[in-house]
Amino acid sequence: MPRPREFQISLSDTPYYHCISRCVRKAFLCGEDKQTHQSYEHRRQWVEDKLLFLPQIFAIEVCAYAVMSNHTHLVLHVNEQQALNWNTTEVLTRWHKVFKGTLLTQKYQSLAENERDTLSQSELLAIEQTTVIYRKRLMDISWFMRVLNEGIARQANKEDNCTGRFWEGRFKCQALLDESALLACMAYVDLNPVRAKIATTPENSNYTSVKQRIKHIIQNQQQPSTLKPFVGNSRKDMPNGIPFELNEYIELVEVTGRCIREDKAGHINNNLPSILTRLSIEPESWLIMTKQFTKVFHGAVGNEHVLQNLSENLQLKRRPNLSSCRRLLA
Repeated sequence: MPRPREFQISLSDTPYYHCISRCVRKAFLCGEDKQTHQSYEHRRQWVEDKLLFLPQIFAIEVCAYAVMSNHTHLVLHVNEQQALNWNTTEVLTRWHKVFKGTLLTQKYQSLAENERDTLSQSELLAIEQTTVIYRKRLMDISWFMRVLNEGIARQANKEDNCTGRFWEGRFKCQALLDESALLACMAYVDLNPVRAKIATTPENSNYTSVKQRIKHIIQNQQQPSTLKPFVGNSRKDMPNGIPFELNEYIELVEVTGRCIREDKAGHINNNLPSILTRLSIEPESWLIMTKQFTKVFHGAVGNEHVLQNLSENLQLKRRPNLSSCRRLLA
């Protein structure tokens, strides 16, 4: 039985989460229908465009993604501090980009800043109370996934001239509790097209974050603004970003992908970046995680210590994934 989101997401333990959404009708709703040979590849572009737009609205950043033929993988970062720093105007402006809001919030937004004093105290109190609700939703992964998936479902149903579900009712969610889990999951997501044999290299993997990053480096010598940036190794007073070097991550994805394609599990290339050594992950364990992340882990992922903290904070009776995490992340 699926567990409620409140027992899967704990921002006090980690802001990073791996989310998976899967189609329900037939087999290739985003790719090519093998029976009719009709191509739905353009829908993958719908998903990518919407996904990269939503961080402009939500306090949620995209670390990695892969839009596959019948499912999507996302690694998301909840930037709670960003949402807490927004004032009332900022929250309402962002919310109104995707929802109508209430008549009162629309009225508030239509007034110039010096005219808002004309509102009554009861109206201002109601607006503040509504803003609190909207602020929480704008840093809520469930609301992020709802806005992403509902819009795509409506477009697909309109194109198919039908009604009903396009995605499964619930998306799957995994907490990534430490840097090891984050790095392994991002590599797993970025290598999905290579593993599925629909791409030969990371830079040719369409609708993935790794291709976006490589393309921007080649064209602009900078990181894409639509993705959470890499900011270097963990250090004091580090800026907001993924705590690894971008060039090391891309090299790691390439080396890992090459090992998987050549079916050399357990035989890592000598040019393997030192980042695995710094994270104390054995090469054999790394290949298992980046080939079978969602098979070996069925809940929160991290070392035993952070799993214990998560279980205590969420009042769980047992620690999820304990045996797999001990075996692969110890």
